[in-house]
Amino acid sequence: MTAARRTRQARRNRSRVAGAAAGALLTLTTVAVAAAPAQAAGYRYWSFWESDGGKPWAYATQGPATARPADGDAIGFRFAISNGTNDTSLPSVAPDSSGICAGVEKKDGTKRIAVVVDFGGPADAPPGETPPEKLIKVGCAQVREEATGAEALAAVAKPLRYDSAAMLCGIAGYPARGCGEPVGEQAPAPAAPSASASAGEGGGGPSLGVLVGGAAVLALGGAAIWKARRRG
Repeated sequence: MTAARRTRQARRNRSRVAGAAAGALLTLTTVAVAAAPAQAAGYRYWSFWESDGGKPWAYATQGPATARPADGDAIGFRFAISNGTNDTSLPSVAPDSSGICAGVEKKDGTKRIAVVVDFGGPADAPPGETPPEKLIKVGCAQVREEATGAEALAAVAKPLRYDSAAMLCGIAGYPARGCGEPVGEQAPAPAAPSASASAGEGGGGPSLGVLVGGAAVLALGGAAIWKARRRG
């Protein structure tokens, strides 16, 4: 084989290997994007709220089965579609414990808890279900001093429905089915690398698995090109 022919053959080998490496890297990227899980636009569930002595509603830091409100406190529940605590709808009735429990005298060994239940609206209803005709239910629960928020709620708005993980799924029979389902799933958009991520600063950028996989593909391609050059 002449020197010119060997040079042309080596160039063709390098082109084929480089093309294969690029194709493999493109396949890796496609698989990574396709494997990215869909993200829910929101969840449909009963959120739990608390008010300590007439203060504004605050998102509860624990569930009603473990929370133990004090005498004169208020607890609220709102059924809605939300995407976390930052955009969860508050109960549409103020936590007016003195007004809700007006006329209910405290008895020894008991406490009075104002309970507000907001069933939301048609837009929040699960498919095939309709909210109760009366969208707001309030009541004053007179329960034992050690009672939980769930006990106070049960005194005002039975029946309650929980799932196997003790998540509150239904109040006063609504909704009849389901528990915290995702609503409006959508695939995540690919994020462009930031300047800090490109510079190796912060926690952004591609995942370690993608970087390692890409590096492996490029390393294999580089090794093949090196071998082709040796043969050429």
